[in-house]
Amino acid sequence: MKLAVVILNWNGKNLLEQFLPSVITHSKQADIYMADNASTDDSVAFTATHFPSVKIIKNEINGGYAKGYNDALKRIDADVFCLLNSDVEVTKNWLSPIIDIFNTEPNTAIVQPKLLDFNNRDFFEYAGAAGGFIDKYGYPYCRGRIFDTIEKDEGQYNDNSNIFWASGACFFIRSAVFKSLEGFDESFFAHMEEIDLCWRTQNGGHNIKYCSESFVYHVGGATLNTLSPKKTYLNFRNSLFTLTKNAKGHIALLLFPRLVLDGIAGIKFLLELKPNHTFAIIKAHFVFYGKIFKLLKQRRSVKTKIKYYKRTSIVMDYFVNRKKRYKNL
Repeated sequence: MKLAVVILNWNGKNLLEQFLPSVITHSKQADIYMADNASTDDSVAFTATHFPSVKIIKNEINGGYAKGYNDALKRIDADVFCLLNSDVEVTKNWLSPIIDIFNTEPNTAIVQPKLLDFNNRDFFEYAGAAGGFIDKYGYPYCRGRIFDTIEKDEGQYNDNSNIFWASGACFFIRSAVFKSLEGFDESFFAHMEEIDLCWRTQNGGHNIKYCSESFVYHVGGATLNTLSPKKTYLNFRNSLFTLTKNAKGHIALLLFPRLVLDGIAGIKFLLELKPNHTFAIIKAHFVFYGKIFKLLKQRRSVKTKIKYYKRTSIVMDYFVNRKKRYKNL
């Protein structure tokens, strides 16, 4: 199996300097690429000088995560792509269990390792923890992380199991599946495009897997901090995009309660004296309304839609019923 580890970079020289050594040391089974999104620092020259074994791809513009990877992966020949954030420390033998899954499970198209917190190493990391799911209204959550409650890793998710979505922080995908789905939806720019791709992958009949035998440490928020209103905007907008495009069921009946719940989230931000996040949600909704006809056209092109949720409302579970851990759901 030909494996390519591809690190998307934008002005991340310091991250490359810190984290590339672990990737090079522990990834002998793979070719390593740095895909640069038109950086204005000296990331490219630095990588070429200090890590000559890393192959460099230069994208013409900074198209974000989605377009950045779409453009770069067109130029890479591999059976499996590993899309790896530049702020991830990998571990010894992290690739072997993943490769074994791809070799023995032909219908598994995407795999995610265990994601642990680089700065608090006994805990799961926010971005993907032990694999992701969504509720009926498109809100994401993870085994090991629901909203802002993050669990300590006590071996409770030491399994290899099917999940609904894999984190883009460390995302393995068969190249043939990636190409057949035409990659990420570039209108997302960044955030939740991996959930959209995972959903489309499953609507196409493939499985997604979490592998606890492989684990990595992720800093998280190195590109866009979790407190950023821009991140709030992208997450709320892109979640609505994903739900509208892919969900099984009457879309109007799904969207109405979702929009109401978003409104409650906006009020909560106001009460927390975070008006910029409230305005980010409002902006996300107006942009969504402007894209609705395009999204509905994309929806009509999906021939098969799977049952996608286990929980009706993770919002109610968490905030009303006070279920803070995955095992309590």
